[in-house]
Amino acid sequence: MASRALDRSPSILPLYARAAAPMIPGASLLPFIPGGGGEIPDLDLHLAGVTPHPSAVAAYARVCGFPLHDHLPPTYPHVLAFPLQMAVMADGGFPFGAVGLVHVENRIEQHRRIGLDEELTIDVRATRLRPHPKGRTFSLVTTVTADGEVAWESVSTMLRRGKGDEEARGEKSFPSLPPGIPASAEWKLGGDLGRRYAAVSGDRNPIHMHALTAKPLGFPSAIAHGMWTKARCLAAIDSRLPDAFAVDVRFRKPILLPARVEFASAEEIEGVIAFGVREGKRQTPHLDGRLAPLEANSKAKTGRKSK
Repeated sequence: MASRALDRSPSILPLYARAAAPMIPGASLLPFIPGGGGEIPDLDLHLAGVTPHPSAVAAYARVCGFPLHDHLPPTYPHVLAFPLQMAVMADGGFPFGAVGLVHVENRIEQHRRIGLDEELTIDVRATRLRPHPKGRTFSLVTTVTADGEVAWESVSTMLRRGKGDEEARGEKSFPSLPPGIPASAEWKLGGDLGRRYAAVSGDRNPIHMHALTAKPLGFPSAIAHGMWTKARCLAAIDSRLPDAFAVDVRFRKPILLPARVEFASAEEIEGVIAFGVREGKRQTPHLDGRLAPLEANSKAKTGRKSK
């Protein structure tokens, strides 16, 4: 695997330009533009010396509903890693452009809380392509290290829509929120939610920004960011979050903005919390999630994650 150390966080706007360039006929013939087909390249991006900005963290917390703490919201390291994720997908060897990809699953393992003033090291790589009923998927694997110990990890599974493989259906089970659990909150989501979240996260995928930019990519209107939805769910149970936990979500039907949705959660055995987001009237599922505590330091690792 090729490892590339960066001296600064990549600038998002040029990366989006390269990620969108494959939509222009013939652009993928250029060596620095993704979209030439084939397999995802073996590339590991490494960035040291990352320190969160308290004002940026506070702005993110407001948009996602988190209270302010002296530690990062559990989804915020995803924001810090997002420029590296975009850089991986904007690499000239990447087989397709990132614009139009759909985030279908996400797993976060928080091994401990990360303080606002901690200096972090971030590693990002992408996995090989896998078949999916609606196309093909791959995952972006992110590792965040602090003081020589892995403090946070995530796996973001992305769907490249296209000709699917029905035999891939059901290869991994994921439980839904048990039926009959009453909603504990109703969220009214404005049509500008995607733009508000983009301002604090840097994720300006056109499918989230406006109906005019979402329609050419197959959506009738802008859709809510999956990571905003996950973050909002964790903010709703913030008082019940342990220091160390793993939380998995599967993004079901996209939330078309504007929208009115319901949130529900249920505590299970051994501290497990199941939660979900549903459309208010028809109860159409938008997100299913499950959070389980991690034994303190049971999965801590020293140094950079082996490849």
